[in-house]
Amino acid sequence: MSRAFVRESDQDAASESLPERPISPHPNFVTPQGLRQIEETIRELESARQAARAAEDEAALARIARDLRYWTQRRATARVIEPPEAPGTVRFGVNVTLRLPDGSERSFRLVGEDEADPAKGLLSWVSPLAGSMLGKSVGEVVEFQGQQAEIVRLSG
Repeated sequence: MSRAFVRESDQDAASESLPERPISPHPNFVTPQGLRQIEETIRELESARQAARAAEDEAALARIARDLRYWTQRRATARVIEPPEAPGTVRFGVNVTLRLPDGSERSFRLVGEDEADPAKGLLSWVSPLAGSMLGKSVGEVVEFQGQQAEIVRLSG
């Protein structure tokens, strides 16, 4: 087959098809655990890059390179915020417990964007719910899933 019909490099094709991962415009606040997660992700990607190089997997190399650029940038801009031991108001790193009208309670910890996992109660500090809670104290009310919920407990 003529080289005229073959791409110059599979890596060029792979990297051209992958858009960069968007970087948030918000400050990159992270908890100490969040920073450890970023560093572990970078270590895992570096190991994966070595394996992809050994396998000559150009598509994987392009994906890993893109992800490494993202996570390296996130590590470089990370601002570690230690949660207060006895918070008086809702702020980054604080655990917030809400009481719903039916008497049930839901707890959330306000964390960095990359740490967020709502199913585990880890809520991005820039999410709408977190935004409605920031600066509030025990006894105040916020809207949660279309109903009023009272902040009943704060902890670091």
